[in-house]
Amino acid sequence: MDLTVENLALIDDRLSQRHIDLDPSGYFIIYLDREASLICAKHFTNVINDNGLSVDPDTGKVIPARGKVQRTHTKIFSGRTAKELCVEILEKTEPCPLTMLDHAAYLGREFTKAEMALVKGEEYIQD
Repeated sequence: MDLTVENLALIDDRLSQRHIDLDPSGYFIIYLDREASLICAKHFTNVINDNGLSVDPDTGKVIPARGKVQRTHTKIFSGRTAKELCVEILEKTEPCPLTMLDHAAYLGREFTKAEMALVKGEEYIQD
């Protein structure tokens, strides 16, 4: 397979369909603050139930993967670059709001996508 933009997108799309275990320390909703030129990440806590689903620790209800959910974040992190945001979350925050290396790798990839969208003036959609 040639390394074209289209083929790389196919690889990413296929890998996005795989099963992943959820981080018991919580999850992040990533967005751009274009006025401030920042990449932002809201951190939310969760509990992982016996079925591997993310559950709201306050209500006990399963948190859907798609759609709007009314929850209160624990913290908002922001940075001008993907690296700055990763340093803020992974090196400067105690305790670290991540417990899984694959979650950290995922965030690094998503922050890089968000940075490119911010720089290019494109839409960012979290995978």
